[in-house]
Amino acid sequence: MGTPVRGLTVLYDAQCSLCVHLRSWLLRQRQLVPLDMVPAESAEARRRYPRLDHAATLREITVIGDRGQVYTGPAAWIICLWALAEYRPKAHWLATPAGLPFVRVTMLAAARYREATAAGGAVASPCDDRCSVPG
Repeated sequence: MGTPVRGLTVLYDAQCSLCVHLRSWLLRQRQLVPLDMVPAESAEARRRYPRLDHAATLREITVIGDRGQVYTGPAAWIICLWALAEYRPKAHWLATPAGLPFVRVTMLAAARYREATAAGGAVASPCDDRCSVPG
């Protein structure tokens, strides 16, 4: 059996309006596992996690567990929901083969939103071409 997760650090793009909104939403939820929000590629992120590819953390959500576990992509979204009291049962379902397609669609929609706002779409956003569509 693995070591329980007692805290998570979420690296988020502080220049992206969607990322900042999601950060605020996560912080308003009742947390079963504390979430610490740190801007991706910041001095603090680099100090805490010197071995990470910090440029990649701007392209894809990255969550780090208190024991050094690194979650990216769908796993990062799921672990964030798992940390929340109201969403833990949903996170368990999303981690199943039946639930993973929903995570991928959500990630694709978020990436497309970031891409559209970066390209001068209808919604203003400071995102630039760092916003990418996951594979």
